[in-house]
Amino acid sequence: MKIIFMGTPDFSVGTLEALVEAGHDVCLTVTQPDKPKGRGKEMQFTPVKEAALRLGIPVYQPKRVREAECVEELRKYQADVMVVVAFGQILPEEILGMTPYGCINVHASLLPKYRGAAPIQWSIISGEQVTGVTTMQMDAGLDTGDMLLKTEVAITAEETGESLHDKLAKAGAALCVETLERLQDGTLKPEKQGESPTPYAKMLDKKMGNIDWTRPAAEIERLVRGLNSWPSAYTHWDKKVMKIWKAKVVSQADFDATIDVLKKTVPGTVVTVEKEHFLVQTGDGLLAVEELQIPGKKRMETSAFLRGYTFEEGTVLTDGSKE
Repeated sequence: MKIIFMGTPDFSVGTLEALVEAGHDVCLTVTQPDKPKGRGKEMQFTPVKEAALRLGIPVYQPKRVREAECVEELRKYQADVMVVVAFGQILPEEILGMTPYGCINVHASLLPKYRGAAPIQWSIISGEQVTGVTTMQMDAGLDTGDMLLKTEVAITAEETGESLHDKLAKAGAALCVETLERLQDGTLKPEKQGESPTPYAKMLDKKMGNIDWTRPAAEIERLVRGLNSWPSAYTHWDKKVMKIWKAKVVSQADFDATIDVLKKTVPGTVVTVEKEHFLVQTGDGLLAVEELQIPGKKRMETSAFLRGYTFEEGTVLTDGSKE
């Protein structure tokens, strides 16, 4: 099939490569404009642009895909279908209906669950045990089009946003190739979406990572995993931001202090410091911090941190609001 591919981040790259490998004619790649990055503010190519150039595919980077100039440019290619994977702009109806097979989207959730910008991270934060990828016939709504195919991916107990991203990107690439094959031979049976049983998976921001120690330990631990590697969960210690990269829930019943004492402890208090980790009181249960990072230092295991810094029982970690 003759394909216009639309995508921007790392998640999109595997699908682009899979389409080329499957023998499709990807005649154009549409991606977001380059952006300045780093201290030098050098212009940074999107991951999809880098992949497209490597594969010898023309690249088009409109600021606003809704503009008439962009619509007319896409029409020139007379593609059979458009494949859209995390492009980053809402498509107008002129583009949605431009090709014979419309626009096929690869979405990183089992729709209608987790519509929105960050379904991967929110599935972990929300405590799901299974997620997956859905291919969808795009319509004018936001992730509301008819579902085409689905594939499930298990969420392990130690799954992070980064590891699940990689699994779903790989699964989505294979599912997209299968979807186009079945779309072309007429064996797909589109399925309407019902109401979403989950909240909208809103875009991530750094403020989300600010740990509220009054929340249950299990909830905080999922936040740590879901926001790894960006934007990361964090707390405040000694007027410094301390990023928490890995943690585990410890039952208060297994702790060698009385439950009554712990119930009176302020959430965020370090209740004990051991060789490999320290335990923090939460609103429900204890959290063992196993990997962290402080300003000016690389990520490190907590054992390494404790060898280099004075960190005592009774230290209170905060959200920084009173500093």
